[in-house]
Amino acid sequence: MNIMKNMEAVFVVAMALAVPASYLVDGVPEAQARSYSADAAQVASGDKMAVVTVSAKRLSAEEKAAGSRG
Repeated sequence: MNIMKNMEAVFVVAMALAVPASYLVDGVPEAQARSYSADAAQVASGDKMAVVTVSAKRLSAEEKAAGSRG
């Protein structure tokens, strides 16, 4: 099928799909964002710094190599 010979038909079919789709999408209500306020315990300030402690042992070179193969 030569697409250039049927370009008008392709355009008409595309418009036949696009126009009803635009009406369907227009009927969907817009998302409404709710306001959010963080608790004081969740906010880091100058005197309270967030600290993460990692208590795992480091992998050896052999363990790293074995893990990357898998």
